[in-house]
Amino acid sequence: MPTPPRHRVVVVGSGFGGLFATKVLRHVDCDVTVIDRGTHHLFQPLLYQVATGILSEGEIAPPMRDILRRQANARVLLGEVTDIDLDARTVSSSVLDKRTVTPYDSLIIAAGARTSYFGDDEFARWAPGLKSIDDALELRGRIFGAFEIAELEEDPSEREAWMTFVVVGGGPTGVEMAGQIAELAHRTLSGNNFRRINPRDARIVLVDGASQLLGSFGPRLGGKAQAELERLGVEVHLGAIVSSVDEHGIDLDTEDPRTRRIEAITKIWAAGVAGAPLGAVLCERAGIELGRGGRVPVEPDCTLPGHPDVFVIGDLMQHPDRLPGVAEVAMQSGMHSALQIDRRLAGDTVPRRFRYRSLGDLASITRYYAVGKWGRIEVSGLLGWLIWLVVHLTFLTGFKNRVTALLHWTISFLGRARSERTITMQQIFARQAMQDTARARR
Repeated sequence: MPTPPRHRVVVVGSGFGGLFATKVLRHVDCDVTVIDRGTHHLFQPLLYQVATGILSEGEIAPPMRDILRRQANARVLLGEVTDIDLDARTVSSSVLDKRTVTPYDSLIIAAGARTSYFGDDEFARWAPGLKSIDDALELRGRIFGAFEIAELEEDPSEREAWMTFVVVGGGPTGVEMAGQIAELAHRTLSGNNFRRINPRDARIVLVDGASQLLGSFGPRLGGKAQAELERLGVEVHLGAIVSSVDEHGIDLDTEDPRTRRIEAITKIWAAGVAGAPLGAVLCERAGIELGRGGRVPVEPDCTLPGHPDVFVIGDLMQHPDRLPGVAEVAMQSGMHSALQIDRRLAGDTVPRRFRYRSLGDLASITRYYAVGKWGRIEVSGLLGWLIWLVVHLTFLTGFKNRVTALLHWTISFLGRARSERTITMQQIFARQAMQDTARARR
């Protein structure tokens, strides 16, 4: 009598949600296929440290093949998922001119999120976001390259524009980026790196439309974060909405006439996120309306309405409990979906509601200073930074990555050096060239 085929689980995405779901399925009687356009697991909360030269991309993005090398029931496929056939239960993915169709019995979609420009996508040309390794390397090239061009610039006004850095967004990513650029200018580069310019003259501006920084942390910690940034020399402008972005600067809707126009070559967008484009494809196939911010509405157990074999997790899901778009939600929803599959294979088909347990919020402002919140408990300063250090070391994947990250942190925080200052023109301009080529082919 032939052996019945094993249950086939396809996981789309190798971020926190996809990785944790795949690991939970390690001992389940099924075959797991992970499909991702990068085939690496990205530790997104540390992207800003790649962008500012503290860490290398390999330390926060180890290969999924290496992570899963001892998990016999898992394999990894390179490809960007372009379509999902809910009736035939297949996932279509492509890379270059190679198209792959992968069948599934259970599907976990952990495609994550992308930078949102709130309908003004043309801003992306001059103000890149920070959601991928490509983003981080491009920003590293733009940030360090700005100092290099300023060293060459004869015109004082042009030099000032090159040495002005505007970060849009007062959430954790924006706050951490602004703090690290200030550290870079005032500490790392302020020795004898340059002859004509003084990096300490750099102007770092953080703008946000809200009335306080780090809104989810509460007014007290938001105020402390702002005070620490201002101590570092960062200009913080709240209640300021971006109205336009161009090659040479940024325009703001604000009551302060002095900041309605900021001449700055380097702009960084950290103001919002939206669900990955795959969410719109999925909703169209399921015949449901796409949720707010490009997210996919799901049932309380994280399944797609009308399709209990499809789970949507992490940043892409719009859960009835209105969960935040943080890594912990992705991890926990990934584990939840994998356990649901395990229970179903054991004969238990009763759906379980996903219940998120908050692990708190942390944001590092600069070396030795971070803020954190766990319910009513709030910490700041050195204690917050030490907690931040332990938490991030714990969640980094792989012993080697933890060791090398700790080494680079020691070099950067105790000394002045940054180990990853290498930049190339390709990092800065390659993606724009690719986009121009794609538009020309349309």
